[in-house]
Formats: sequence, structure tokens, C-alpha cells
Amino acid sequence: MDDQFWYFKRCELFEQLNDEQIRKLELQSKIKTFDRKSLVYLPDDATDSVLLVVSGRVRIYHITPEGKEALLAFIDPGELFGELTVIGQSEREEFAETMEKSQIVSIRADAIRELMAEQTEVTLGLTKLIGLRRQKFERRLKSLMFQPNRDRLIHLLLELAERYAVKHPEGIALRIRLSHQEMANLIGSTRETVTVVLGELQFEKLVAIRRRQVILKNIKALAAAINAKPPEIGFSA
Repeated sequence: MDDQFWYFKRCELFEQLNDEQIRKLELQSKIKTFDRKSLVYLPDDATDSVLLVVSGRVRIYHITPEGKEALLAFIDPGELFGELTVIGQSEREEFAETMEKSQIVSIRADAIRELMAEQTEVTLGLTKLIGLRRQKFERRLKSLMFQPNRDRLIHLLLELAERYAVKHPEGIALRIRLSHQEMANLIGSTRETVTVVLGELQFEKLVAIRRRQVILKNIKALAAAINAKPPEIGFSA
């Protein structure tokens, strides 16, 4: 396998493909580098491709009728986004913007459909991806509708820990660094409210902030505070 195709193998959806299938996929793909804070696509953009992050990070968000930004997801290297085009979406419905300099591969939706016809694992993998993202969006929507700001922020910190946790002498650190405004956008709140709640959690010795990095000092107590199970993070906390 040529080294230039390594990024397909790093995507869980494509890891079972043979060399010939990956070469066919590459022939129907284009790779592009985006600077930080570049728009990858806008709502209502016509679409016929699925996108794969090779390096960097992308954020997916909506702008509400009131003009507020509502963050939906972060997309990391090896992950796909814009996948709904495979099942018939003809126009984008949200904004996709790079959070740092990023390389992104655009893969024709027809190429994905061909793979789905050839390989059951691809169909199952894409179905699982769509289902898990919808489940996450619905869970966040319920949180926005029914939970107070403090609970929403704790829920977000636990969700981020499940994905971005690294060991730290004080507990569990999040390797993604978000501003208070970005956290507010994710939980449907304000920057001022997030600042106040984080201050409360620090006073209670549940979290610590070190140079914009959030450290969860007692993840079990945080989960208990919202009657949730501690997240599965791949190592003992």
C-alpha cells in the first residue's frame, strides 16, 4: 500500500478495505489544506461528497434565528463528516469550520455507495456513525431543554472526558482546549455563566483550570452531581 493512502486506513470506516478498494477510493477523492478558521462549507451548499479529516480539527455548528452560535460537534483526525449526503442529503445544513490548520479529504458520495454495495462492514459502519451522532445530538438537546446551566456544563465536561481525557497528576485533563465562549455555545448558555459555574466547580475542588486546560479532579463526584455514570475513558481514574 502506498504511503500516500495512509489516511484512509486510519479511518475506522475504511480499515477493513483491501489495497485495490482503497486505490479506487483515492481516485475519487481530493485532498486540500485549510488555514485555521476557514469555512469548509456553509448551509445550503450543494453536496456530493463526504469529508475526512486527515489532520487538524473541524467544528460543526448552526447559527440560531437569534444570531447565536450553537456548536454541534468536533471532528478529529480519522473521522468523517458531511456523511448524510450518502443517504440523499443534497444540501448542507450547518457550518463546518477548521479550528486549526487542517488537511481534509473530499470523497465522492458515489464512491462510498459503491463500497457499501460491496462490503457490509462499510454499510454497518456508516449506519453506526449516523446513529451515534444523532443520539449525541438528541442527548444534548434534552440537556439544553431540561437541565440547569450547572448540570449542562458538567454533562459537557464528562462528554469531553470520554473523548479527550489524558492522565494528569491532579486527575483527568482534557486535551482539547476550549474558551468559555466555546463551552457556552455547546451548552446553549453565555460566556459569563460558564465562567461563574467553572469558578464554583473550582471552589468545590471538582475541577481546576491550568492555562485554559480543564482538569477534572474528581470525575466520580462530577458524575454523581448530575446522577450520571462516570464516563468510560480507557484508563482508571
